[in-house]
Amino acid sequence: MSRQNRLEVEVAGLKLSNPTMLASGILGLSSGSLKEVAQAGAGAVVTKSVGLKPRKGYKNPTVVQVETGLINAMGLPNPGIHSFREEISEAKELGIPLIVSLYGFSPEDYAEAASIAVSGGADAVELNLSCPHVRGTGTEIGQDPAAASETVKKVKMNVSKPVFVKLSPNVSNIAGIAEAVVEAGADALTAINTVRAMSIDIETTRPILANKIGGLSGTAIKPIAVRCVYEIYEAVDIPIIGCGGASTWQDAVEFMLAGASAIQIGTAIAYKGLSIFRSITDGIESYLERKGYRCVKDVVGLSHRS
Repeated sequence: MSRQNRLEVEVAGLKLSNPTMLASGILGLSSGSLKEVAQAGAGAVVTKSVGLKPRKGYKNPTVVQVETGLINAMGLPNPGIHSFREEISEAKELGIPLIVSLYGFSPEDYAEAASIAVSGGADAVELNLSCPHVRGTGTEIGQDPAAASETVKKVKMNVSKPVFVKLSPNVSNIAGIAEAVVEAGADALTAINTVRAMSIDIETTRPILANKIGGLSGTAIKPIAVRCVYEIYEAVDIPIIGCGGASTWQDAVEFMLAGASAIQIGTAIAYKGLSIFRSITDGIESYLERKGYRCVKDVVGLSHRS
């Protein structure tokens, strides 16, 4: 089997040349930056989360570097889906699937934003039901199975494109939330978003982030993300995209063994640059060849059958 065929994956009807994806929140607010990611070798891209109305986000500082990653509380800054629709249309020239991340403060918000994103050319939408630091959206919806289900149902009624749901690790039973949104019609799941965290300056004695609490991303959360993917895989039967701390091909393979069909890369780009996409795909390809696997699908969920 050729390298190209060995790395190809299909996620909820979207065909990817390889299983790497740009995670939401990183380089995803302009068609220009998305084009750079596509040229760097990503199999698909996810935009920064966009809502119905423009939002400035929080005051600085919004990001703090810690020993094993980043804590951010950006506050979902974005130009609003109406303005962003132009970027979506321009990004259609990427040649790879374009997934638009959306947030809202009600099921109706998500549904309207999804409709606009799809009309602009989005190949799929990813519902951010897991932002840990903005009141009234994100985790507050995603931790409630009924609210999450209603949101997915409303969006599915409004769009014909695949609907991904990004889940939060800041819940007691992530598999239960996964089951609820799958029953409501979700086509794929992304696991996970950031973990609630904070950092305090010992000299000033104050929290460093303006919002005090943010979301931890990076290598520190990878074991949490792998555990979540593993639990979700045992609970539902739709594609899972692993997200959280992947920075090497070994990390990517670990996510696949847990049950992920694809892997989103985010914080690692800040440390390793855009070359990370090709280094991860090269490593996955070598691993598959060395182990005698025909394609990525052969290893997805393999740890459950070992």
